[in-house]
Amino acid sequence: MGQVTRRTREVAGVAPDAIPYDELMAAEQPAVLKGLARNWPLAQKGSPAEAADYLKTFYQGRPVTAFIAQPEQGGRFGYTADVSELDFESDTGLLDEYLDIIIGLLEEDEAPTFYVGSTDVDVFLPGFRAENDLVLNHPMFGTNPPLVGAWIGNRSTAKAHYDMSNNIAVCLVGRRRFTLFPPEQIENLYPGPLEPTPGGQVLTMADITAPDFERFPRLREALEAAEIADLEPGHVLNNPAKRWHEVEARETFNVMVNYWWNTSPRFMDTPQNTLMHALLSLRDRPEQEKRAWRAVFDYYVFGPADRAGAHLPEAARGNLGPMDELKARRLRTLLMRKLNR
Repeated sequence: MGQVTRRTREVAGVAPDAIPYDELMAAEQPAVLKGLARNWPLAQKGSPAEAADYLKTFYQGRPVTAFIAQPEQGGRFGYTADVSELDFESDTGLLDEYLDIIIGLLEEDEAPTFYVGSTDVDVFLPGFRAENDLVLNHPMFGTNPPLVGAWIGNRSTAKAHYDMSNNIAVCLVGRRRFTLFPPEQIENLYPGPLEPTPGGQVLTMADITAPDFERFPRLREALEAAEIADLEPGHVLNNPAKRWHEVEARETFNVMVNYWWNTSPRFMDTPQNTLMHALLSLRDRPEQEKRAWRAVFDYYVFGPADRAGAHLPEAARGNLGPMDELKARRLRTLLMRKLNR
């Protein structure tokens, strides 16, 4: 990781009830809020065993999904050599049993990796947020309440990927390192296939920590644009949507809680579906046609939202006017009918 020298901006002294959400959203850049969650009860636990026991007090027995990687993989989750499938196993079981396994492996030098990721806190750990939670005192959370997930395991690396939602990550047990890349570095990160993926996120094919520049020469540019955020227990990272990030859990026991949310209305479709449709309908057309369609999309989609309908009478704007739930439902029905022709 010697190629990455830039460090994510750190902000100290932020009060838990004074998170500068407007500033963070306007900056569109990652930021570490140091010590913001240091007084959460889980962050105060003195040992991995105490932290695991504390989590068990909220668990009600609903089965969870765990990902398991063999010791020789070094905690990295990715693809098999021929990229035909993922190189780890998934298992369903009880969280308290996985916690016992991880605690039992604390002293093992060559331990398998156990990783319980993106586990809905409200569903699987009811009551946890009554004692451990961000102060979500911004109006955007009223219309777009976040999905709160727990990430629990021993040493692991989630290879670089992007999320479609804004993300606040709260490090509570162990240490985490985020290596962050601007969205425009996608080409230089050599994304893997659209399928299979772990949970829908495309992963980089490159090894960020031990880069092979002969195989992935453009990775140099990505690393030059990257920055590192090192999180201690109680540190909080704000990571804007679509920013690529590789996440290393660096201790023998690690717990992180994250908050995913969008600011777009719920009736809006995911752009990932738009991408799939574009692969079907646009990608393989002649270059001159694609250039023309790029101008069309710039006009209708990527420019000001009101531009395409501004010169039309309001009653004639139809889908060119402001989108609402009723229009979205009608447009979705129209698209499904056309796709199923």
